[in-house]
Amino acid sequence: MASIRVGVQVQPQHADYDGMRRAWQDAEALGVDSIFCWDHFYPLYGEADGKHFEAISTLGAMASVTERAQIGALVICNSYRNPELLADAHRTIDHISGGRAILGIGAGWFQRDYDEYGYEFGTAPDRLKDLKAGLPRIKDRIGKLNPPPIGKLPILIGGSGPKVTLKLVAQYGDMWHGFGDAETYKGKNEILLQHCQDVGRDETEIERTWGIQADNLGHADALVEAGITHLIVGIGGDGSGYDLSALRELVAWRDQ
Repeated sequence: MASIRVGVQVQPQHADYDGMRRAWQDAEALGVDSIFCWDHFYPLYGEADGKHFEAISTLGAMASVTERAQIGALVICNSYRNPELLADAHRTIDHISGGRAILGIGAGWFQRDYDEYGYEFGTAPDRLKDLKAGLPRIKDRIGKLNPPPIGKLPILIGGSGPKVTLKLVAQYGDMWHGFGDAETYKGKNEILLQHCQDVGRDETEIERTWGIQADNLGHADALVEAGITHLIVGIGGDGSGYDLSALRELVAWRDQ
C-alpha cells in the first residue's frame, strides 16, 4: 500500500494572523505532510463578515515560517488572477519555501467573492471553460520562468465534475482533490480512470487527495481502502487561533 499522507487546511477565516501562523507551525511540529489555506475573500461559514485573509500573500507568509510540509491552497480560484500571474506567484512561493509549493486550482463557485470584488460570475460552464483555457497557459508559463521552480511545483486540481473537471485532471493534474465518502470517491475515480485512458495518461502519476471533516475522522480507513493516499482535514478559526485536536487525531491515526 502507498504511504498515507496527512494534511490540514488552516482556513484563513475567523482568526488573527498570529493565530494562523501559530497553527501552521504547530501543524508542522505535529508532523503533517501538507498545509493548505483556501482562496476566498469572505468567510464561508460562521459570521459572514468575520475576519478573513487573502490567499497568495498568506501562502508567501506560510512559506517563510514553515520548513518541511508542502504548502498550497485548496484551491486557488482561477477567476481571480490571470494564469501567468498564478504560475509566477507560485514559482515565487516555491522559492520562498525551498521547493515545497503546490499549485492548487479550481474553477470557482462562491458568488459573493465575485460580486464584491468586481469579477464576472457568469455560469458554471463559463468558469470551467476559463479553467480549461487557463491550465495550459499555467504550464507554459512555468516552463518559461527564470529562475524555474526549485521543486516539481505539482498542479492540484480541485473538483469532481465528470465531463470537464476530471478530464482536466487527467490532462494536467499531478494531484486530484475531492470530497465525500468512499463510495463517492470510487465512482468519481472510475470516471477519472476512463479519462486517463482516453488521453493516454498514466493514472498512477496522479496523487489522490481528499477532504475529511473533523467530525468524520472515522471514515479515514474506508477512504484509504478505496485508494486515497492523502487525507486533508479542514479547520476554521475560533476567534483568535485554531483548535488542532482533530489534526492531532488524524496524525496519530496515520502513524499507528
